[in-house]
Amino acid sequence: MDFTGQPDSPQGLMSAIGHTPLVDFRAGFAPDARVWGKLESFNPGGSAKDRTARALVADATAKGLLHPGAVAVESSSGNLGIALAREAVIGGWEFHCVVDPRTNAATLAMMRALGAVLHPVTEPDPETGDWLTARRNLVAQLKEELGAVNLDQYSNRAAFDAHDYGTMAEIVQQLGHAPEMVVVAVSTTGTIGGCLRHVREHGYATKVAAVDAEGSVLFEGARGERILPGYGAGVVTELSKEVEPDRVIRVEAFDAVDAARALARSTGFVPGASGGAVAWAVEKLVSEGAADEIVGVFHDDGRAYLDTVYNDDWVSEQLGVEVETCEWPL
Repeated sequence: MDFTGQPDSPQGLMSAIGHTPLVDFRAGFAPDARVWGKLESFNPGGSAKDRTARALVADATAKGLLHPGAVAVESSSGNLGIALAREAVIGGWEFHCVVDPRTNAATLAMMRALGAVLHPVTEPDPETGDWLTARRNLVAQLKEELGAVNLDQYSNRAAFDAHDYGTMAEIVQQLGHAPEMVVVAVSTTGTIGGCLRHVREHGYATKVAAVDAEGSVLFEGARGERILPGYGAGVVTELSKEVEPDRVIRVEAFDAVDAARALARSTGFVPGASGGAVAWAVEKLVSEGAADEIVGVFHDDGRAYLDTVYNDDWVSEQLGVEVETCEWPL
């Protein structure tokens, strides 16, 4: 297979990975802004992590680490867990996923439906207070106990391939030219790393902006509480050390929620939490006149966030916001 998502058999479910639509999002921003949305929710698992999972599994299979009957363990806040659970079904191997309390209930249910074995951590890492660190510690423990393969999305450079040969190559092909700017939410940094590699290896003038969470330690960020899953990280991932975005934009949880709801009401596309952060960052860039043409990569949609980002009671409780004072109570 190649990393655009095309497997060996053109008839299998995995043939639906990649080639996601690039749509005109000008309705969600200033009238004179040329804004496009790359909608990764059109992958069969509903997120860009389908691409990442394909690349990680292809790499491990080629190395003889994954085969029918094997056991794999990975940490995930949600989307990669769903993607790998599906890969396990098709590949005939067993998948164990380490999750934390921030993972959406719908996401957990989907992984269980696909046969994944879930291992929740109940407390953050005692030294850092970070959930990701706690998850990775449990992954290391389970790897030894189960004799499992760890695909390690945080350091495996195959993740770059998925978005170099896939996501960014598609954007250029769909536009017919390289865009002036691409805006990507970051966590493991596989997506943005692949986009950056494609841009720089092809000599494009495209600027690539990273959208990070306030409280994330990526790109020299200050550690703090992060309420929304999907963007930001509590550890400096191995992949992120190889990534040098042209700009880093940090987004508060409320601003991501606000922008997500605004984009849903203006375009009809309901983004996930990281998509809300991307929308907020794009609006900021448009208002600054940073670029004439901007592509925002939307890693997933809001179906798993209906009980959080789009739930007034949750927003009031978790973010301390009087929803009645906002423009978008549901």
